Amino acid sequence: MARLREMYRNEIAPKLAEQYKYKSSMEIPRLSKVVLNMGLGEAIQNIKILDSAAEELAQISGQKAVITRARQSIAAFKLRKGMPIGCMVTLRGNRMYEFFDKLVNVALPRVRDFRGVSPRALDGRGNYTLGIKEHIIFPEIDYDKIDKIKGMNITIVTTAKNDDEARSLLALMGMPFRH
Repeated sequence: MARLREMYRNEIAPKLAEQYKYKSSMEIPRLSKVVLNMGLGEAIQNIKILDSAAEELAQISGQKAVITRARQSIAAFKLRKGMPIGCMVTLRGNRMYEFFDKLVNVALPRVRDFRGVSPRALDGRGNYTLGIKEHIIFPEIDYDKIDKIKGMNITIVTTAKNDDEARSLLALMGMPFRH
């Protein structure tokens, strides 16, 4: 079992239950999934960049990346419906907890001039989205084999009913919020 999952069960869940006075253990907010997404607009001209991005995303997450395709055509961007333009991974269960632990304790502290993540990046339904400009902050990525530095979005989906509960959950799990 993942270290963070054990910590959630033994320490974080009881604290949240006490803080918000939940009647049932099923009301306590928890992580439901973590979605990593890399949108690559330059894949329109250079399709090979997509293969390296999918491979790097698989290294970071420990799970094979899915190539996403354009939902509609946009003439201004020379984009046709169905063209591959990105890749994503959805993590659940132990892999999700392992990734979240790695993100909070290893990757985010490696960001240049890091002062914490924004506490306002919640969407109103208890989900937190974080944008990363450089994917090389993850220790699995070999800096010498990188052709281009890519950014990514990380969405942490929780079962919390509102932003306040989600913020408390993420803070107790070690998310370094800016003050």
